Amino acid sequence: MSPMQVNYAGDERLRDPPDSGKYLRQDQKKPKLITVLYPNVGVPTGLEVDGFPGIAPKLERNAEGITSRAPLGNFTESALDEELFSDEYVKSESVLESEDAALGRAKRSVPEFLESARSADARSEEQRKTSGLRVDGQSKRAEVRWNKDDEHDGRVSDSRPDEPKLTSSTFALAGDSAHNHAVVYWTGKNSSVILILTKLYDFHLGSVTESTLWRSTDYGSTYERLNDKVGVKTVLSYLYVCPTNKRKIMVLTDPEFESSVLISSDEGSSYQKYRLNFFVLSLLFHHTQEDWALAYSHDQKLYSSFDFGRKWQLVHERVTPNRFYWSVTGLDKDLGLVHMEAHTPDGHCQYVTCRAQACSESSRTYPFSGYIETNSLVVQDEYVFVQVTTTGRASYYVSYQREPFVRIKIPKYSLPKDMHIVSTDQGQVFTAVQEWNQNDTYNMYISDTRGVYFTLALENVRTSRGLGGNSMIDLYEVAGIEGMLIANRKVENQVKTYITYNKGRDWRLLQAPTTDLAGNPIHCVLPFCSLHLQLQMSENPYLSGSISTKSSAPGVIVATGNIGSELSYSNVAMFISSDAGNNWRQICEEEHNVWFLDKGGALVAVKQPTVPTRHLWISFDEGRQWTRHSFSAMPLFVDGVLVEAGAENQIMTFFGHFSHRSEWQLIKIDYKSIFTRRCTEGDYQTWHLHNQGEPCIMGQKQIYMKRRPGNYCMVGWDNSRILSAEPCICRAHDFECDYGFERRGDGNCLPAFWFNPSTLSQSCSQGQNYLNSTGYRKVVANNCTKGVKEMYTARKQQCPNRPPRGLVLTTHDDKLTANMGSNVTFLVRLEEGDSMRTNIQLDFGDGTAVSYSNLSWTQEGIRHVYRSAGIFRVTVQAENSLGFDTSSLYLHVTCPVEHIQLLAPYVVIKNKEVNLTAVVWPSHFRTLTYFWWLGNNTEPIITLDSSVSHTFSTEGMVTITVQVSSGDSILQDTRSIAIQEFFKSLLLSFSPNLDEANPDIPEWRQDVGRVIKKAVLQVADISEEQLLVAVFPGIPTAAELFLLPPPRNQSDGRKQTEEDLVQISEILVNALNQISVEFELKPGSRVIVYITQLTLAPLVDSIPRHSSSAMLMLLSVVFLGLAVFLIYKFKRKIPWINIYAEVNHEKEQEMISTVGQNDTTPKITLSEFSTQKELREKDVITTTVMNKHATFGVTQKINPTTISVGV
Repeated sequence: MSPMQVNYAGDERLRDPPDSGKYLRQDQKKPKLITVLYPNVGVPTGLEVDGFPGIAPKLERNAEGITSRAPLGNFTESALDEELFSDEYVKSESVLESEDAALGRAKRSVPEFLESARSADARSEEQRKTSGLRVDGQSKRAEVRWNKDDEHDGRVSDSRPDEPKLTSSTFALAGDSAHNHAVVYWTGKNSSVILILTKLYDFHLGSVTESTLWRSTDYGSTYERLNDKVGVKTVLSYLYVCPTNKRKIMVLTDPEFESSVLISSDEGSSYQKYRLNFFVLSLLFHHTQEDWALAYSHDQKLYSSFDFGRKWQLVHERVTPNRFYWSVTGLDKDLGLVHMEAHTPDGHCQYVTCRAQACSESSRTYPFSGYIETNSLVVQDEYVFVQVTTTGRASYYVSYQREPFVRIKIPKYSLPKDMHIVSTDQGQVFTAVQEWNQNDTYNMYISDTRGVYFTLALENVRTSRGLGGNSMIDLYEVAGIEGMLIANRKVENQVKTYITYNKGRDWRLLQAPTTDLAGNPIHCVLPFCSLHLQLQMSENPYLSGSISTKSSAPGVIVATGNIGSELSYSNVAMFISSDAGNNWRQICEEEHNVWFLDKGGALVAVKQPTVPTRHLWISFDEGRQWTRHSFSAMPLFVDGVLVEAGAENQIMTFFGHFSHRSEWQLIKIDYKSIFTRRCTEGDYQTWHLHNQGEPCIMGQKQIYMKRRPGNYCMVGWDNSRILSAEPCICRAHDFECDYGFERRGDGNCLPAFWFNPSTLSQSCSQGQNYLNSTGYRKVVANNCTKGVKEMYTARKQQCPNRPPRGLVLTTHDDKLTANMGSNVTFLVRLEEGDSMRTNIQLDFGDGTAVSYSNLSWTQEGIRHVYRSAGIFRVTVQAENSLGFDTSSLYLHVTCPVEHIQLLAPYVVIKNKEVNLTAVVWPSHFRTLTYFWWLGNNTEPIITLDSSVSHTFSTEGMVTITVQVSSGDSILQDTRSIAIQEFFKSLLLSFSPNLDEANPDIPEWRQDVGRVIKKAVLQVADISEEQLLVAVFPGIPTAAELFLLPPPRNQSDGRKQTEEDLVQISEILVNALNQISVEFELKPGSRVIVYITQLTLAPLVDSIPRHSSSAMLMLLSVVFLGLAVFLIYKFKRKIPWINIYAEVNHEKEQEMISTVGQNDTTPKITLSEFSTQKELREKDVITTTVMNKHATFGVTQKINPTTISVGV
């Protein structure tokens, strides 16, 4: 989602330079850029209306309409499309279109360029010497035609010799011809100071390399170069002015050279320099405290200063750009409170508030309980907006007058994929919503006073992309007339212009003019033909845009448009309305920039900046007659115009160039002389606001005082006086459809199919009253009285006692997963029922539950911590005397898996089922997903259980892999097993010195297994593939040796293979008994391998007919008997063993060796060996020989380990 730009009447601040983090790349051949700072602006503001995904920034109303309060930066740092500046001057006779030079110096054809360049170069030296020369505005023939017959139709005239002339003076910023960017500031009120900062941005280096600061104290007649005062080598990048004290100015240096701030308290006459330890990207001044400011740095840190930038302190880190706001007077108790959107260390976004003076962790508050979407926080007037996105669907929340957040109610199936707050003035919210089935249009919605319940105002409003890629919606709020808007709507693939006088309740097409410029009739019949207007706001802050209005000139609208069936950008002309859009006249056939002079009492028009001009046109009769005046002795490429630089003066300032290579030309125009006198009461007349003859607009009849058209008198003050505003009797058009209701073809509001009007809010408690909607609600700010007001207004009724219905249980973030040990917040909502008399019981599913006497105790959520992992059924029940309702959810509580181990036998009998088990740590109960990859299978077996059974039908080595999925992490373990028809195995033990070197880790067991295998192969004539060695975890060290049949030849029979395996096993047993198998662990330390037990694995695969318990008993008896027999038989061959055999429970009989006894011989009792029962009780690792004849278990109770096989 991208920021949205909305076009507003007279909204000069929206046309201020945007703030961003980098310069446009441009060279000396590219157009020069200029940026204006207006008197009512503290810092350069953005051309774009910064939106969140979803919400635009602060908009506040001033005398000129609605203005932006977004954090501000430098004009060149906008996201404007670089392509605008990428083309060379076109070598063509044709003139380039105006949009190619909307932001900078106009492009021109080669002949025009060369001619103007020669003229300018010839005069450049003289101009430098005579800067400030006054040029008399004697009228001359216009170089650019105003219309086809501008010299014959009487509509445009040159100033007569006996008429007052415009007085102008030109000043060239000498030495700045290479500078391609300028920032201009003027205070306007009670000040004659103008400041200009020019810069050279080198796109090859990516930085500003030169700068010059200029200052004028005579409204721009002359300028003084201030580089000596700020430092000759100092490179400046930004200019900021305090909005509450225009005398205070802050200038920032370019961070490529140094990070400093220059501060002036005398309107830029002198400066003090202070070093900064951070780079400032944007500034936001306090709206009442002139020395308070917030600064945003390049590393996402927010700083505050309380002495106008001399000292700074850190407020917060990881703050989202342009998502920080000062407190709002009357709503926030502390003037120093800062609202901001900040990121947590793990990347989540939160709404944070704290005092800028001391923003410690303990003093911070979090007004919204959960995480929010990045770039979604907007603090605007009485409202705070945030966005939350869960499972791909966006939800929007609003806080009215700093009350708890409430979810915004938009018609149920609008399913917004993008949303922007357009305005919040007049006590309601106007928003643009792009619904699920829209791509290039938005629907306009309007809210109730609290900003919660929205109803449709207009469908399919056209949007377009600005130069910076930002979305711009074709919606224009007319200045000076409350509730009047103009919009371009897409209807059946045609874009048409509509107008409303009651905030979107009713819309109609614009009636086209009845005649053209020549007086010929225009046959344009509604609804097939109408007038369509371009509603784009100028990307250049100096130009007026395609539509202009002013609050001090109510009812006057000047716009570019066309007549026909749809909006077109060809064959356009200029149109004007003097009666608030009821009637329109064509004033010219070419596009012009139009501004309001003399507090709206006059109009001035200048040709679009694609060709040079030295004339302007002025009208005193609302565009009926125009007088041409000359403002320059030679044609000027006009880059922009500043109008009325002061409260009690009549001054315009033109910025431009005589040629591409000339310096910046500043032309001051004093138009005071064209007025013969000041206006008196007799120069004014009354004007009645109406809508096609209907005098009641927004519930009242309004009468304005306006200057009589054609009177050449100076207003000098705001003449937009409302003489009277008489309330009207309420009628149907004063009411819009309430939330959940839709307007039908007959004009009535009926419930939407998804809305149940009988549903009552859960806050409606017995004994209280509620407002029962009639399906209508009064348009906010409508002042009508009586009439149908009572019939359409919601009726107050007593809340009935009713059973709970529509109980909903959710988590605060709508997720059904949680981490073990973390706080889980449950939210309980009741659609219908008496919340104050309804008992709430919540069972967390882990053996704990809570109960509340009424729903109000659960408003902030119910928190709980789960101490174990698992899936828990959480149930809530709401009950009162009339009934109950329940709701439940299943919560998956997990903890990170640290380790996984696959348990599987080393050898498996072919065509016999084998159990495979995955052991994870910490243990989980059915909250993990297991993926089993068995052999060459291309698809895994997926289970929720940690065990799986499988049958292998092919002999050979098989690889088994198990993966466990836990949240965002996946762990795996892999084992290789042998599939055979039969095998033999021997249990091995070792001399005690091996235990001393056993660290009991998998890698050590794997290495030792390979050494044992190598030692066994030296005494047995078998192939390496027939032998497997598995070393068990734990101490004493033990292992199992597996004998596998050799690969069979086609000529060999089954009997021959069995005999070979028996012979090999006997050889190995004899070798082990003779202590012939040993290996060197390290120099001087040899380890002897002994046989512990000979297993009875069948040589021929047979179907076992004995139960498992009986077989285990038999194996235990055989194991003990065989062990005693072998130890007794071979005791003389083991000179260091003295074995104590247990004879009875009270006495152990000593078995004395007949060979070399001595006192140092170690003694081991049989009771020190682990029995079969003890091995089985060690429950983590179990190795099972799947021939049903032997089972062997080994240790680890806490840390899972791996049994390694030496292959």
